[in-house]
Amino acid sequence: MTAFSGPRAAVQARPDAAGAVLDVVIPVHNEETDLGPCVRRLHSHLSEHFPYPFQITIADNASVDDTLKVADGLAGELPGVEVLHLDAKGRGRALSTAWSASPAPVLAYMDVDLSTDLAALLPLVAPLISGHSDLAIGTRLARTSRVVRGAKREVISRAYNLLLRGALAARFSDAQCGFKAIRADVAVELLPLVRDTGWFFDTELLVLAQRAGLRIHEVPVDWVDDPDSRVDIVGTALADLRGMGRLGRALVTGALPLADLRAQLGRAPLTARPGQFGRAPLVASPGQVPVGLPRQLVRFAAVGVASTLAYLLLFVATRGALGAQPANLLALLLTAVANTAANRRLTFGISGRRHVGRHHLQGLLAFGLGLALTSGSLAVLHAVHTAPARPVELAVLVAANLAATVLRFVLLRLGMHHRRG
Repeated sequence: MTAFSGPRAAVQARPDAAGAVLDVVIPVHNEETDLGPCVRRLHSHLSEHFPYPFQITIADNASVDDTLKVADGLAGELPGVEVLHLDAKGRGRALSTAWSASPAPVLAYMDVDLSTDLAALLPLVAPLISGHSDLAIGTRLARTSRVVRGAKREVISRAYNLLLRGALAARFSDAQCGFKAIRADVAVELLPLVRDTGWFFDTELLVLAQRAGLRIHEVPVDWVDDPDSRVDIVGTALADLRGMGRLGRALVTGALPLADLRAQLGRAPLTARPGQFGRAPLVASPGQVPVGLPRQLVRFAAVGVASTLAYLLLFVATRGALGAQPANLLALLLTAVANTAANRRLTFGISGRRHVGRHHLQGLLAFGLGLALTSGSLAVLHAVHTAPARPVELAVLVAANLAATVLRFVLLRLGMHHRRG
């Protein structure tokens, strides 16, 4: 790895410099219709509004239509447009390959549908060019973001990011928005550690960056859903869950060189100058959550509502493939782990690894009680009605989850209330 000392250096470039400062990668698979309008619009925007030399790389991953032909035509038509062809599918594979081969010091990508308003592109990459930040993401979940999309995708997105916060302690708000950027000197260290070649690529990269102590800049975006999106929502969700499990195991077992990453890439804690404030060096730390019961109940209820939504989403997504009881087991187990981690930090103000194993054992005990309640409720329902309607099934599960939530709060508060880190 390359050792960094002090702040990142700003990118040095003049508007008339020969080399591109920014390389915007557009990963595509069978996009012969949308590719031309997308690239022309992006090229026009960059030419008119971006003050640095740029390059656009079309990363064609295993298209079987005329996408590659269209891409070659655009490269011949527009200056600064390059084409990269891969014989295997995978958005993560396309991005990793394109970014690794690019000579630009700042690397970005966006989806071919251009759902994100291009006005956010300069605010996205400016902190990377200046050296202020190491990665940047567009977020559709900020209060000032303006988003047009269906309720189904909204629930899925928020549930997924909630799971990330609970299971992997993610602190970034929107892992899935197809609008991100990274400094090349950071990418060269992180990309070899990212194993996913599909849609989980973004999440894995961001989690590693966060654990390495890198600064992730977030930009609120205006985003309009593409109604013709061909993403397999259920298949992608299951693949993401598998990716979360794999990455979680790697973090728990120490398979990833996080200490080396933080030493090589991370930013040192802020310290006071000698004599400043007349006391020891200052290190920022998050505020503690008050131990009062009312505040804890409010926070626990908020986590519980989000966990229940995530649980129902996972149950519905896996019910058809696995059946009612296995889908209930999988959904409850995943959300129980996420719920314990979220309550540990948000409700009871505990950070760090102290007693983390004990807390998760308590969470698993609560999981066992919740499983008994929900599975027993399902069993009773199916004994009364051989084929109950799906809304009835969900209503029974919600009622059982509410009872399990009360038990979970009691158990977690008893275990964590007097052991705050």
